[in-house]
Amino acid sequence: MQINRIISIILILGLFCGFCTFEHLRKSEKAVVKIIAPAVIELEKEVICVPNVETFTADLNKNQTEFEKKYKISHEDALKLGYLTDKFAEDFLSAKSVKVKYTGEKTQNCAFSDIYVQKQSYREHLINAGFANGFSKQLEKAKKLNLVILNHKSNKYHKLNCKYGSIAHDVIILPERQLPKDAKPCKFCHVEKTSAPAAKTYPLAISNGDIKMYLTDLTLTLKPDNKCKSMVCQELTELINSAQTSIDIALYGWGQVPNIYNALKKAKQRGVKVRIVYDISKDNYYPETKLLLKLADEKIGDNPQILMHNKFFIIDNKKLFTGSMNFAPTGLSGFNSNCVFSINSLEIAKIYEAEFEQMLKGKFHGNKTKLQSKTIKLDDTKITPLFSPKDKVITNNVIPLINSAKHYIYIPAFIITHDELSNAIINAHNRNVTVKIIADAANSINTRSKLKQLRQAGIPVKIENYAGKMHSKTIIIDDKYLITGSMNFSNSGENKNDENCLIIESERFARYYREFFEYLWNKIPYKHYVRAEGKDSIGSCSDGIDNNYDGKIDMQDEACQ
Repeated sequence: MQINRIISIILILGLFCGFCTFEHLRKSEKAVVKIIAPAVIELEKEVICVPNVETFTADLNKNQTEFEKKYKISHEDALKLGYLTDKFAEDFLSAKSVKVKYTGEKTQNCAFSDIYVQKQSYREHLINAGFANGFSKQLEKAKKLNLVILNHKSNKYHKLNCKYGSIAHDVIILPERQLPKDAKPCKFCHVEKTSAPAAKTYPLAISNGDIKMYLTDLTLTLKPDNKCKSMVCQELTELINSAQTSIDIALYGWGQVPNIYNALKKAKQRGVKVRIVYDISKDNYYPETKLLLKLADEKIGDNPQILMHNKFFIIDNKKLFTGSMNFAPTGLSGFNSNCVFSINSLEIAKIYEAEFEQMLKGKFHGNKTKLQSKTIKLDDTKITPLFSPKDKVITNNVIPLINSAKHYIYIPAFIITHDELSNAIINAHNRNVTVKIIADAANSINTRSKLKQLRQAGIPVKIENYAGKMHSKTIIIDDKYLITGSMNFSNSGENKNDENCLIIESERFARYYREFFEYLWNKIPYKHYVRAEGKDSIGSCSDGIDNNYDGKIDMQDEACQ
């Protein structure tokens, strides 16, 4: 009996010691808050200087003249080396938890310490990779870079040795291929050029009989407007103008676009009945929705605690317009990256109408009746409409397609937080399926995001670095399947919110989006962390939008100052 008591006490003490050790190790790790320069890192509550290293940076505010003279490197090549070094630091440290080993030396601005990521010395990696204290390994690579200075405020770009680029305040160094299409060359340093280089563009619409797919390119539209110049906005206008009897709208948010609003007013005047189901959740960012509701013959809002996140129009019970796009200037101008389908099909419209009628009668979320799943064939394309939360879209439909993938899985996504989906993606990567992900900057630091887990598994993940959002909620598989709609790849998207999703089996549509994804992939650099509003996010400091939802727009935001 006494022996058992002693054993119990020993076990309890052992567990207590283990817990204390775990807590000590956990608290000894610090999160990287900001990379000020490759050798100056801001951690929680302190700034660290990496000892005994000399590095270049692409920050034009840093005077590097002494280093340039010491290593006999031109100012232009120093900035190119700095661009590569900044990228190396981002990849190694950004969004990581690190340990520090202090030297004991301090200055007014920082404490000197090496930084360790999973027992790997950042200082040693910096030196061994050729980014510190000798640059022969990287200098030839740096010289081949075609970099320019972009002034966000004037939208002009300069050569690296241009004095007008160097004295500007709101600037960023980036590859010339990433320039916005409307950027203008500095007339002093681009004497031979009279216009900006022709930006590679990608056709943003494809039609297959009764099905049209529209994509919007966030890299080319750096400021939203309400002029309805985009093809996707013009398509919606034409659909509304064609309405004879009814327009049913399910929407998360509405922002005024005169062409669309006036088309709806004219439809009302010719006797078309307008019915609206809309979101009233506490986090809804679309106050102008109330203007649209004035046109409604019937309308209803949902539960304020859960999102009604659908985005679709049904015209005359026979035409459907749906996708990831919110009906606001940020979506309809092409500012955000979205995928939208316009489908002329009585059968598909009828399925959506059944879902709409449930919500119009006050049945939202878990109170709805599950509709019978049905695949509709239009020419050589198969379309399966699905709805959250009743269809368990990710578990019952998306993951089986991920598990069947043989060649590639490309994911342009606003957010990925779903555990089982992330595991399925990692398993696909482990069986040598090519996986690539482009995620939105605003959600890349979400605490529930699976991007870190996916990266640790070896999957390449890029974060968009433009003003607009990667708002698409799409998965492309093997030039065969396209999964798209309003549903984010999250637990709420599958199990709580009202959402709609299309699973499209079509080589033509899947291949088309795959090529567009590759076009975006080649324009977006590797960065583990990009501020949604800041100088690294092209155009975000001059677009008039609160990109990170902190209540501060453009130069009001500290990251833009």
